[in-house]
This record gives sequence, C-alpha cells and structure tokens, in this order.
Amino acid sequence: MTRILITSALPYINGIKHLGNLAGSMLPADVFARFHRATGAEVLFICATDEHGTPAELAAAAAGQDVRTYCDEQHQLQKDVAAAFGLSFDWFGRSSSLRNRELTQHFAQVLEARGLIEERTDKMVYSIDDRRFLPDRYIEGTCPICAFEKARGDQCDNCGSLLDPVRLINPYSTISGSRNLEVRDTRHLYLLQSKLQDRIRAFIDSHADWPLLTRSIAYKFLDEGLIDRGITRDLHWGVPVAVDGVPRPGFEEKVFYVWFDAPIEYIAATREWADATGGDWARWWRTDQGAGDVRYIEVMGKDNVAFHTVSFPVTLLGSEEPWKTVDMLKSFNWLNWYGGKFSTSQRRGVFMDAALELLPPDAWRWYLTSQAPESSDTAFTWEQFQAVVNKDLADVLGNFVNRILKFTDSKYQSLAPAGGTPGPLETALAERLTLQITELTRALTDLEVRKAAQALRQCWVLGNEYLQEAAPWTAIKTDPDRAAVIVRTALSLVGLYARLSRPFIPFAAATIAAAVGEAERLDQWPEADGTAALLSAFAPGRGVTTPDVLFRKIEDAQIAEWRERFGGSPSDAD
Repeated sequence: MTRILITSALPYINGIKHLGNLAGSMLPADVFARFHRATGAEVLFICATDEHGTPAELAAAAAGQDVRTYCDEQHQLQKDVAAAFGLSFDWFGRSSSLRNRELTQHFAQVLEARGLIEERTDKMVYSIDDRRFLPDRYIEGTCPICAFEKARGDQCDNCGSLLDPVRLINPYSTISGSRNLEVRDTRHLYLLQSKLQDRIRAFIDSHADWPLLTRSIAYKFLDEGLIDRGITRDLHWGVPVAVDGVPRPGFEEKVFYVWFDAPIEYIAATREWADATGGDWARWWRTDQGAGDVRYIEVMGKDNVAFHTVSFPVTLLGSEEPWKTVDMLKSFNWLNWYGGKFSTSQRRGVFMDAALELLPPDAWRWYLTSQAPESSDTAFTWEQFQAVVNKDLADVLGNFVNRILKFTDSKYQSLAPAGGTPGPLETALAERLTLQITELTRALTDLEVRKAAQALRQCWVLGNEYLQEAAPWTAIKTDPDRAAVIVRTALSLVGLYARLSRPFIPFAAATIAAAVGEAERLDQWPEADGTAALLSAFAPGRGVTTPDVLFRKIEDAQIAEWRERFGGSPSDAD
C-alpha cells in the first residue's frame, strides 16, 4: 500500500487565518489528502499552530492575557474553524508542545556536536523606547538591495532577499514606531548553513520534478550563497535553550528562533498524534524504521519556501540521523485581495471565520481551488467569486443533480425505472468521461489543483450536455425504454460526481451521495477504465431522494453588502 505523509505550512497563532493562507497551503493539502485516501493509500496529514515568537507575545498583551492562555484559546479557535472548512487533518498539533521542545533541543545538541552550531557575539538592534531587542520582523526600513521602503528585518517582500536587520537603512520599531534604536552586542547560536551549501544544492538538484516556483526560490538563495542563520532570540516565549532540562550558560533568557523550531513541529506533531492514537510515528519519519517507503509532500505559500528548501533540510541532513526528507515541495503564489495582499495584522480581506458566516464552506473551497494561485499571483474579487460559484456550482453541478432527481421523483416516484439498454450516446459519454477522469486523476496525483478543478468541472459539463441531448422528458413520451436508460445513466452520473467531487467539496458531495444511496462508496476513487460500468451501476427499482437546492446563487445585493462590510471594489483591482 502506498504511504503518503502530507504537511501544510503551520498557520501562525495570532488569530484566525485569511483566505490567502487557506488557498496557499491548508486547502490544497486537504484536497490532496482526501484524494489519496480515496485511492486506498495510507495517508497521514499533519498540521499545527506555530505559536512561538514575538507576535504571539504582543498579541497576548493586546488581548490582556498571558501568552500561554492566549495560545491555548487561539489554537482551539483555529482547530475549530479548520474542521468547519472540512480540513481533514489527522492531527492538528502545537509547536509549544513538550514533544517539540524535546525534539528542538535534540536537534540543536546533535547539530552542535556535528560542528554546525556555534556561539557568536552578535550585533542586534535594541529599541531603547521599547526596552527590548527587536526580533527581525519587528524592524522595518529601506532595503539595502532594492531600496524598498518597508523591508522587514529578516526579508524584503519586494525583492525576496534575506536580510540582516542591522543592514536596513533608516530602521524603526514596528512595535512603537520608534527610531530610537541602537545596535548592541548579544550572544547567540548560529546554524552554519554555509557548511552545507554543496549538500543542499545536491539535494535540490535531485528534485527536478519540483514546481518551477519552488526550484527558482531555492536556487536563488543557493546562488547568492547560503548564510549562517541565528537560531536563538532574546525572548521568553519559546523553546528554552537547554540540554536535558539544564539551561545553557549565558542563554537563560533566550529561546530558539521560531523558524528553527517550527518545521521541527512536523515531526513533533506526528509524535503527538502517536501519543494520542497509539500510532507509530517513527515509520513516517525515520528511514531506519520504515519511512524509506513514505512519499513526503510539503504544501506552502512561496514566502515559506526558502526555509523549507534550505533551513529545515540543513537541520535534518546536518544531523546525520536517518530522518525522512521531503519528496515534493508544492509551493503556491499569493492570493491577493484586489490590488494588495491579505493581511492578518491589518485585518485586510476575508478571514476564515467570517467567510463561513456568509456562505457554506464548499463555496469557498471550490472557488479557492478552481482559482488556485499556482502559476502566478491571483487576485480575489467579489465579482469573480460570484461568477465562479454561480456558474460552476449552481448552474453546472447543482443544476444537473437537481434536474435528474426531480425528474425521477415526478415521473417515476423516486425509483430508477426498468427497461432498455445503453446505446451510442451512452458509449460516447463513457469515452469522454474516461478521458476527463484520467486527467483529473493525473492532476490530483501531481497536486496540480487548478487543472484538477478544471477537469472535474468538465466532468460535470458532460453530464449536462448528455442530459440535454438525450432529453428524457421527450423520450418518456415516445420511447419509455429509452427514457429509462437515460434516467439510470444520469443517476449513475450523480453518484459518480459525488465521488469525484469529494476532495473539493466534501459536504455537498456527501449530500449528493446520500440522495442516490452512494454514501458507502463516497470515499472510493473511481477507476477511469471502469467508467462504462459505472454508468450502468444504477439498478432498476433503486430509490433516490431529492435534497434541497444544493447551491444557492449569490445575488448582486449580497455582493454589495459584502463589499460594504469587507471592502473591495472593481477600481481596487487595478
């Protein structure tokens, strides 16, 4: 049996995530996981909240809570909203877990023994007004490379360069806005990434099948030359710098940098899953204990690629221990909000909890997958959202399902009619569907989400075209046997669509499957070469039910209301 390990980028703890976070990591990973489970693969889908660092401390202070209480509450909120969206994590862990503390300290100890960590006297920016050293992301200024005026201390969002905050021009504290800054000496641990330059390049070279976006980002940093990265910070909230519970001398007031411990949480969360379920975490992560047979896929937005193609592999490979490394790193561009970015800190755009107040989760899931930002950044607009949901879900899939079920109800008392045998029209439908299911299966196997959604939609279109051409409402008057074949074929299509649609729109798929008695087979992926048999699967006399309208159209008045509430207008997209 195929075994597949899937991790999606860890959502940060400071509040419910926006649709851009969902579209670029968690949702495509969920589609992939659901598909592979349906094919019979053994799947482990892992995620967690990323809880350490200054943003958590500041968010907790703003909420009037201690940081642990704040993270406890936010973790549960994120877990609940993820479940409401149908994200089928096998485990949704926490980077503040004891398991992650143990593993992070273990990796630090091993890497130092391998000569890949050393203490350095570092010069860091200290804010006199804030009375604290400023973590990289809490310093902004002008990028010394491209002159972008709002570069962060760790990375410039304009040119993508990794930065040292002391190199920023005209820096200021994003906590207070103060420019009353000075550079002070402080001792920190550095991960000597430069020592593994050649090994990391060979690692990237060995993955020629990775998306161009992933490889181009990885090679950019390799070509610039890997820099040694500080992996500790002057903070209180995080993994302590300690060995066997004993703080490292001189580091009692420091913790590991969030970007060192966060990816390690993929492994730690798997151990949390094993603790809770009795599973065997090592067979997923240790190649000396069975993980060599695992295919490991990471899914993330492009802003996380550098750390997952360089820093995390340095940690795993540099340890010289038999850890499983990623086989496919699927990266996504950004889903933008009209002319700018979604922003958690600025509450710009629609967030997952608010989205569910407007429409059921499947509407958002379908839009975000069918418009997935794979080849380039994609701009969310209310107008496009309305058009996609109305046309694809209401007019194509919903229309087909409701038409045939209502027809069966009104003409055959909700029982599949007997009589007739399939003819040329059914043969042609089976051939065309076989091609589309083959393409859909290929695209999902390759995690090409947008292509997969296009192939699925075309399957739905074929059903509408068949029903329109076969016209059972006419055939029933002149050729009852022919009408019976058409109805049974169309009802078979309804069950087939439920199974094919399940990874994308799981809630609607369950409703559709229940309507035609296919609930037990819902999570079984259909084989393309058996399409003809699937279209003849509906036995005469088998009962159906007619659900309420599957997808209600989004009205112009709703769009106007949402635009008023959340912002966004056609002029913003320019």
